Amino acid sequence: MSRLAAALTLVLRFLVQVVVSGIATARLILTGNAGLRPALIRYGYAPMNERGASLLAVLVTLTPGTTVIDIDPARREMLLHLLDSVGADAALADIRRDFERHVAALFPPEA
Repeated sequence: MSRLAAALTLVLRFLVQVVVSGIATARLILTGNAGLRPALIRYGYAPMNERGASLLAVLVTLTPGTTVIDIDPARREMLLHLLDSVGADAALADIRRDFERHVAALFPPEA
């Protein structure tokens, strides 16, 4: 995948995820869902340079319902806060599919 294709795909997927996650988060908040299970989850990310890891963290944080608390570039790991951990596996799969692989293509690890 070319860098331009990765960048365009990343922007489009980010916009879609903001809308989809925004609706899901609003629904959780407006229904007063007492079954919410907030959680902190460690997320191992693909090899990329530190600028890529920072961009990935920004994209995740700007997506409603998720916040990056910490980035550990040495371990290639982020600590995420999820508003509701019921769909944690799906949320992590979405991050991998929609953001991570495109960011990694744009910001490969430094030699």
